[in-house]
Amino acid sequence: MSSRLRAVVLLSGGLDSATTLALAAGTGFECYALSFDYGQRHRRELDAARQLAAALGATRHEIIGFDLRRFGGSALTADIAVPRDRREAELGAGIPVTYVPARNTIFLSFALAWAETLGSSDIYIGVNVLDSSGYPDCRAAYIDAFERMANLATKAGVEGQLLTIHTPLIRMSKAEIVETAISRAVPLELTWSCYEPQPDGAACGRCDACVLRRRGFAEAGHTDPLRYA
Repeated sequence: MSSRLRAVVLLSGGLDSATTLALAAGTGFECYALSFDYGQRHRRELDAARQLAAALGATRHEIIGFDLRRFGGSALTADIAVPRDRREAELGAGIPVTYVPARNTIFLSFALAWAETLGSSDIYIGVNVLDSSGYPDCRAAYIDAFERMANLATKAGVEGQLLTIHTPLIRMSKAEIVETAISRAVPLELTWSCYEPQPDGAACGRCDACVLRRRGFAEAGHTDPLRYA
């Protein structure tokens, strides 16, 4: 059995989570990647997650399935139009319809269960407050609160094995994330950010995720390897 410390890393298949996985691995953790098939609009990001987990050396990759379409309430899990071509000022105003109710709470709960089973005290998540689209579950205050709850609610926490939730990207701009990804040799051509992939496999280039990603690459002075419509 490996003597390296283990970490559970949430891996969506996007730029941020891939960079987070690379950072966790670079810190010396044996990484257990965790993705979710939760009824989102497309499976393209899960294909990306599978490829990234292999490329970045995850010890194991699990995809957990459940269907948040049963509840809806988001443009990613219901028949609600995905916003397009929003201006920069609009991106930071309010909570968009692409917010999935309680998604990170659900994801972190699964990660917590797996971490405790693995004897791990470390979870990595690629949340970001600067270039996020206003999601409340990407804030540092939320992560701190979940960490406190986790250490109250688990056998490991009660027995003194305290959990740490790592958020290495939380204060980075998207350009800084791009630079970090390149410095860590993240295969950017495998990452996927778009909410609405086109029939020919291209990214739409117009949803919030595409707008933020393209701006980040432009500000970093690097070419985005994704193909856009």
